[in-house]
Amino acid sequence: MTQTRTESLPLTDGREVRLTVAEPENVVRGGLVVLHEAHGVTDTVRGLVASLADEGWLAVAPHLYQDADELDESRGDDVAARVGMLSGETVLADTDVAFLWLAERGISADRTGVIGFDLGGAVAMVIAASRSIGAAVSVAGGGILTPLSDGLPALVEVAEQLSCPWLGLYGDEDEAIPVADVEKLRDAAAAAEIATDVVRFAGANHRFDAAPDAAAEAWHRALNWFDSHLR
Repeated sequence: MTQTRTESLPLTDGREVRLTVAEPENVVRGGLVVLHEAHGVTDTVRGLVASLADEGWLAVAPHLYQDADELDESRGDDVAARVGMLSGETVLADTDVAFLWLAERGISADRTGVIGFDLGGAVAMVIAASRSIGAAVSVAGGGILTPLSDGLPALVEVAEQLSCPWLGLYGDEDEAIPVADVEKLRDAAAAAEIATDVVRFAGANHRFDAAPDAAAEAWHRALNWFDSHLR
């Protein structure tokens, strides 16, 4: 598997943004920004970045938490509280840094995609409605009816504004995201003027770890979405 590395980029406001990146060994098909879940940039996220590079994508994951990367529930870290403390404006700005990183390496906007999980899935849909990119995928993106944090809208509010093809992947057994909410998001996205799709997986939970077959299908659907729309 391709190895990842982490870079730190200074910003004009004095902050630094850390990026975990992986580069294909051969021809680069395009670029993908990976937006992590609420737990931060974990080994799973790094493995995903590496796997996308193995598929030919120049992959980059901005660290949305700039202090402590990984959340440890065993020591009492509160996922919901941590997500709520995030500034939507900062999250979007850090994602833009990742897009700029790809552009500086010759990846045009129409060959750039974003894939996000959980918190990142919500941000990916907001990005798809507010930035000029080629395609987006949200996996278990929350905040459908109620925003996850200040500065991020509810997803149903931006669904009709989608400006690039968007795919949403959800598990029916996700206790945090009711099926009824997912169906409302499907209806809202259907009003957009571009290609959208929402796929539900019976038996899959929020992290898809209880349904390996569903996880494998979701992975292939995401890859096929990018194959179809990033050209």
